[in-house]
Amino acid sequence: MLAKRIIPCLDINKGRVVKGVNFVNLIDAGDPVEIAERYSNEGADEITFLDITASNEEREIMINTVEKAAEKVFVPLTVGGGVRKFEDIRDLLRAGADKVSINTSAILNPQLVTESAMKFGSQCIVVAIDIKKKGSEWEVYTHGGRNPTGLECMSWVKKMEEHGAGEILLTSMDKDGTKTGYDLEILSKLSETIRIPIIASGGAGTLGHIADAFTVGRADAALCASIFHFGEYKIIDVKKYLSEKGILVRE
Repeated sequence: MLAKRIIPCLDINKGRVVKGVNFVNLIDAGDPVEIAERYSNEGADEITFLDITASNEEREIMINTVEKAAEKVFVPLTVGGGVRKFEDIRDLLRAGADKVSINTSAILNPQLVTESAMKFGSQCIVVAIDIKKKGSEWEVYTHGGRNPTGLECMSWVKKMEEHGAGEILLTSMDKDGTKTGYDLEILSKLSETIRIPIIASGGAGTLGHIADAFTVGRADAALCASIFHFGEYKIIDVKKYLSEKGILVRE
């Protein structure tokens, strides 16, 4: 059994870490490099940078931020936002990212996932998927959760696995920033459907929510933002709690 991973997520807007609710009403949370370094020192298993407005505003990828963070962060760094082409992935990996997250561009050009996985290895390619509940299903959104696609989550995840994605980063827009817990229903369904790891995102508010993502949702990793950014919990608190619950975590 693989150890579960705790991954602080830094949503970045115009060079600053922000956090909102349901992808809106963003509040400044600090400098991304400083925050990433702190989380690295506090025991994060990985750190994720997501430029949440880059695709919508058609801005370039944040190479400078990645280079600065890579000098101070000694855990795997995943970077996404504004990734449009093969060269963007190459440049982010060269700048110090260990993995690149693709969201909108995977929908516009699924072959980008295939080509990148073949060139750099599936382990470097994370497909991020933002979803909203629609009836009994979940619809996929693009451009930082702004545009509905008509794609159904389950079928899209399967397609991305087939195209070579190494991991799926699944964010529930309904749960994002609400601190009411992850969407366990879709997580558990996906865990029965695909073989690649699933990172749960959106809704962490208590230590119990994170445990539920692993035990009920059967996710492989939990992405957290608000509970760390605003000092409610430290990473060591999460790992201690999970360990006491019998959930295997990294030291």
